[in-house]
Amino acid sequence: MEETISFQLNGKKTEVRIDPGQTLLWVLRNHFRLTGTKFGCGVGFCGSCTVLIDKEPVRSCTLAVGNVAGKKVVTIEGLAKNGKLHPVQKAFVEHDALQCGYCTPGMIMSATGLLMKNLSPTRQEIIDGMEDNLCRCGAHIRIIEAVQTAAKEMKGGK
Repeated sequence: MEETISFQLNGKKTEVRIDPGQTLLWVLRNHFRLTGTKFGCGVGFCGSCTVLIDKEPVRSCTLAVGNVAGKKVVTIEGLAKNGKLHPVQKAFVEHDALQCGYCTPGMIMSATGLLMKNLSPTRQEIIDGMEDNLCRCGAHIRIIEAVQTAAKEMKGGK
């Protein structure tokens, strides 16, 4: 049965009339056409579908859209502001912290969530914070460096 679900999506109040049991991933991709959030494993393991919900990284492939009612959802498309990349996005580009790019949106969202909680993470805290996002291409060192660079920029240092 369909319900009206209201939430904030990338900074804008949003309502959608939909089955509340549908996963957030497919609502984002099919209803809102926000295809930056990727389908990977479908069971919340790989991290390709990571979005921020109230500033927390969450796997959208296992979360029912009904669970985001009244919350703030940010996708990879919502990070850039006024045509300017978010510091994490910018750092991933600068450090070439991707290869095939499929996992990159989820990596960026997890890194952003990490830095929202801790702007001075140690190398080990970055590794631990990114551990649940899988990358088969092997850009791990560049990803760590990108997160370190983004942390510096977010703190106000270049």
